[in-house]
Parts: sequence; C-alpha cells; structure tokens
Amino acid sequence: MAPVFINLVLFAALLFGLARLQSGTLSLSARVFVGLVLGTLFGIGLQLVYGAADPTLATTISWINIVGNGYVQLLQMIVMPLVFVAILNAVSKLHDASSLGRISALTLGTLLGTTAIAAFVGVAMSLAFGLTAEGLAQGAQETARLSTLQSTYAPKVADLTLPQLILSFIPKNPFADLTGANPTSIISVVIFAAFLGVAAIRLVRRDPDKGGRLIAFIDLMQSWIAQLVRLIMTLTPFGVMALMTKMAAISNAADILNLGKFVLASYLGLAIMFGVHALLLAATGVNPLAFFRKVLPALSFAFSSRSSAATIPLNVEIQTRRLGVPPTIASFAASFGATIGQNGCAGLYPAMLAVMVAPTVGINPLDPGWIVSLIAIVTLSSAGVAGVGGGATMAALIVLPAMGLPVTLVALLISVEPLIDMGRTALNVNGSMTAGTITSQLLGQTDRAVMASEDEGSLQNA
Repeated sequence: MAPVFINLVLFAALLFGLARLQSGTLSLSARVFVGLVLGTLFGIGLQLVYGAADPTLATTISWINIVGNGYVQLLQMIVMPLVFVAILNAVSKLHDASSLGRISALTLGTLLGTTAIAAFVGVAMSLAFGLTAEGLAQGAQETARLSTLQSTYAPKVADLTLPQLILSFIPKNPFADLTGANPTSIISVVIFAAFLGVAAIRLVRRDPDKGGRLIAFIDLMQSWIAQLVRLIMTLTPFGVMALMTKMAAISNAADILNLGKFVLASYLGLAIMFGVHALLLAATGVNPLAFFRKVLPALSFAFSSRSSAATIPLNVEIQTRRLGVPPTIASFAASFGATIGQNGCAGLYPAMLAVMVAPTVGINPLDPGWIVSLIAIVTLSSAGVAGVGGGATMAALIVLPAMGLPVTLVALLISVEPLIDMGRTALNVNGSMTAGTITSQLLGQTDRAVMASEDEGSLQNA
C-alpha cells in the first residue's frame, strides 16, 4: 500500500497546486488546460514507473477515479436542470408563441442539417482512409469495456426501432425524465420545458399580474441554476486532470499508434466540418475569421473539458456579448446544441464506425442506398444525446443496431476515445454557436454593432 499512498500524495499535491492557481489571474480555460497537461504528464509518469497492467497502478487509478468520475457525475447532475431552465426561460421571454416556431425551426434545421453533413463527411473519411474494424485487437481493457456496454448501455437503446425512438421523445412522465430514466429523457425534458414556456406566455397575456410573478420566478431559477453551474465549472480543472491521468496511465502506446489512422481521419473530418460551418456563416453575412476569434474561449474550454453541457453558460455569453445574438436565440441554440444534432459526437463518429464495421457483416459501405439510410438514421438519432461524457458512445449504440450492425467496435476504440472526444466536443459547441448565429442573421435580430465590435472584453464564465 506504500506505493499507492505515495502516488496519491503526489496527486493530492498536484490538486493543491492547481487550486492555488484559482486565486491568480489565469482564466478558467487556462486552468483547465494546465490541469490537462499536468494530468497527462503524471499519468505517463505512473505508467513508466509501474507499467499499464500493474496492480499498484490499478489501485491508484481507482482512487483517482473518485475525482475524475465524480466530476463527470456532477456534470450529469446539472445537465437536466440546466437545459430545463434554459429552455423554459428562453421560451417564456418570447413576445408570442409564434416566434418559438421560427426560432426552433431555424435552430434545429441548422443543427440537424449540419449533422447530416457531418455524417456524410464521416462516411467519406472512413472510405478515403480505408478504415475497417477487421484486425483490431481486443485486449483485457476492450473486453471489460464491451461487457459494460452490453450490460449497461445497450439494453437501453439497442431494441428501439426508429418509430419507437421518435415516439420516445414525447414526454409521458416529465418528472421521471428529469431523473434521466430513459435514453431520450433529455429531449422529453426540452419538449416539456417548451410547453411550460408557451403556457407562461399565455398566462402573461391573460393574467399579467400572475404572469409577471411567474416570469420573475423563472428568472430567479435561471440565476440559481447558473450559480450551480459556475460552482461545478470551478471543479473542471481538477476533474480534467484526474481524467487525463487515468487515460495516460492505462493507455497502451502501441494501441494508440495502431489506431493512428483512425485518429487522423477523425480530426481531418472535424476540420472539414469546421470549414462547413465557416461556409454557412459566410453565406449568411458573417465573417468566419472574426467568428472563430470571438468563440475561441468556448472552443478551448469544450476541448479541454470534453463537455458540451458544461460549456452552455460560456456559449450563451459569447453569443450575446460578442456575436450580437439575442439571449433567447442564444439560449435555444446552446441548449439544443448540447442535446440535439451534435456534429462531432452524434454525427461524424457513429457514421465512421458504421462504415468500418459494415464489411464484417457482408454489407457494402459503398452502396448509395445504404449510405442515405445511414445518414438519415444518424441525423434522427442525434436527438437526445446528452452533452457529457458518454454521449458519442450512446449515439453509436443507437445507430449501429438500427443499421443491423454489431456494437463491438465501440469497445475496440477505447484507447483513443478521449483523444478524439476533445475535438468532437469542440465541434459540437461550434455547431451550436453557428446555429444560433445563423438563426439570428436570418431573422434579422443580430446586433450589428456587437457583431462588428473588436472589443471582446472579459467573459464571466471563461
């Protein structure tokens, strides 16, 4: 136990050093990046000293997981209340319910449309690089991962047909959905919040006194949840450091090198999608270079934290203060973008996996009909994938069975999953901000002065 104790003391010292940075001038994004680097270096050091399969290392990581997995669980804790209140507040602030339809249609249309493009790019990348599931090794780590998927995740989603998936979006018991009882609970919560928001608009119109008190209460809830989110966000550097320590300590360098082509194809696909976002922005009159400069803090935080949901407050703040997007549209785009149409996790990734595994079951991935079906299923099933750790896995577990494909490949990519997830999360967040900006532009609600301003100022949530 002595080596384990020494390891944990060293880890505690790193946590303490990271905590000391909180009182300095470093932004949250910078502290998260420091945590990422420290965790990676500490994890590599542990593996060099003990070896990836050493029991001492396994025991050490089990204790470090309290910080890493605890942080992920806290993120999962705030997703439902954050999305619920954000949607409720956004809808209730609309002057009339008809505005809801236009904003929702444009925002969702952009998110789902870019997800469909991302799916096509994923197919193209897998084919261009000749990626296949054949020959991938299944070691002890992969076997354990597969067992977890089959026992925990797969039973929740694998048996859903596409009509059942769509029907599951409609809330039946919203209070159960608030607990995350179903795989698509988050979409049910979004719909429930939207209905409550429309009801609030009607109450304001029919009884201004009661309606005014209700709107004030919703504002109070929004502020309350915002403080909760900021509290959890302050823990991000510690959670990221713990997660990166685990990844670096147990990852097999040979496995990562063997999957290097998949990592390269994934990041090329992500780069292409950033280019697609740039083209769409340019088509609606937004300077892509200025856009990317202004949203960089949100992208860097998303990259290092690997959480679209945790980035929502910063996402909204950047849209309103730097891009001139009205708060209602910004809240819609940020909330929807963390749960619907995630370009990276729910678009690019499942499509790449489907093309890789298709030949192993006798399916021709070059068949145009099959590709069209894949893109359609990827796009529709992208709804309800929560923007916290595990979202991409859940998306793949919905898409692959729907296409008649095995889910084994999801487990075989575990060694490179964190490396790619960072880029996917950044793309998810950029997609939501792109959707908000495009919606605002098309509705003519963008504050041109803010959009054109070079004064970016400081960000409260950065």
